[in-house]
Amino acid sequence: MEPRLILIQLLVKLGVAAAVSSALVRSVEFKSLLFREERTLRQKIYLVLWFGLPIATGVWIRFSAQSFLAGDLTFETALLLGVIGGRWAGVLGGVLLGLPALLHGEWATMPFGILCGFIAGQLRTLALDKEEIWSFSPFIDLSVYRWIRRNLPRPRLFDWQFMFFVTIVALRFVHAELTHFFPRTTFSLESPIPWVEAVIYAASATVIGIELKIFNSVRTQIKLEEQERLLLQARMEALQNQINPHFLFNTLNSVSSLVRFDPDTARELIFKLATILRRLLSSSEAFVPLREEVDFIDNYLDIEVVRFGQDKLRVIKELGSDSLEVMVPSMLLQPLVENSIKHGLSSKIDGGSIYLRSRIADSMLVIEVEDDGVGMTAAQSHGGWQGTGIGMANVSERLKVLYGDTAVMTIESHEGKGTLVRIRLPLLQSAGTVPEAFYEERSSTRR
Repeated sequence: MEPRLILIQLLVKLGVAAAVSSALVRSVEFKSLLFREERTLRQKIYLVLWFGLPIATGVWIRFSAQSFLAGDLTFETALLLGVIGGRWAGVLGGVLLGLPALLHGEWATMPFGILCGFIAGQLRTLALDKEEIWSFSPFIDLSVYRWIRRNLPRPRLFDWQFMFFVTIVALRFVHAELTHFFPRTTFSLESPIPWVEAVIYAASATVIGIELKIFNSVRTQIKLEEQERLLLQARMEALQNQINPHFLFNTLNSVSSLVRFDPDTARELIFKLATILRRLLSSSEAFVPLREEVDFIDNYLDIEVVRFGQDKLRVIKELGSDSLEVMVPSMLLQPLVENSIKHGLSSKIDGGSIYLRSRIADSMLVIEVEDDGVGMTAAQSHGGWQGTGIGMANVSERLKVLYGDTAVMTIESHEGKGTLVRIRLPLLQSAGTVPEAFYEERSSTRR
């Protein structure tokens, strides 16, 4: 074949490798098989089928369309399956990829593919750090350059990436010799011109490198999204943990103020506090049904009623039955109710009322905490969350971390008339896995 045609075939070959790899990593199932360190035999078979069937189709096309030789990536794919999936995956890949050639009389393709897959799988076991597999460079000069840099200060007897490059070249040489001595038993692009032959060798290493680079870029993106999810979860937990000591501090202050002149009330307050702490310690869920939050608020309000007296603190609940099973962030309502009591009602001589409402409207959960207290001045209203205390600012930040822009928290306050805090949340109905599922939903939305 003319050098010009060989070079065109090699360019098309690189394009085919990139196209197949890019198409495969769009599949969630393929990514779950590809990006795991340990696989069962069933998972290895699935990985081989996912990766091998498109390449085996390319081999069939080579026989039906004699001019399209670039679709045959048997050699490179057998090596890739071995180095990614291990010896069994490499051997099974060699069998699958060699089957179309065997049926067309090229009997040496299958045993050579099995040999390539086995050797690559064996080489995988020698990699102390599996990251070296994914960071293999398609640029040969850079691979050699990195090898020299790593070995200049402290020579190493074994460098995995360089060894993998040498393995590709050595097996490619064996393939060329096999084609030379047994021309109709296997297929390989060959040229008597040295520089063209060198380009053919380089193309094989580049195909493997390009596919690994495409896979690794997706793998890195998944890792970054996972790290972002963990960071958001850690940030949310830190904010949630700030609420509990804040609430405990305020309640203990109330106990200390009662213990001298009203010990019986202080004892009752401590009993109620123990009930609340028992609930906090027994639950570590980030999300809970609204019903549980309301039960918790009932216990909290029992403490506040003891402090203020039955006549000075009245609680009116208007809760939609369909809203009580919706999942909400844990400890969401307590800071809102505490804010109403502390900033709205505590300074009123005759006390007042707190209205707790919930309903589902426009596919959103709407929660309202309203008081008929002293309200906020214009200066306090313009001060935002800072004017309403640590707890409210904390709730606002938690909602931002958990929901992004899909949750809305607003304050409507009129001096001398009271304050209304309204929260609108997306509907979450599943328990247990809500945080992980919701973070994944936010990540997929950004993509």
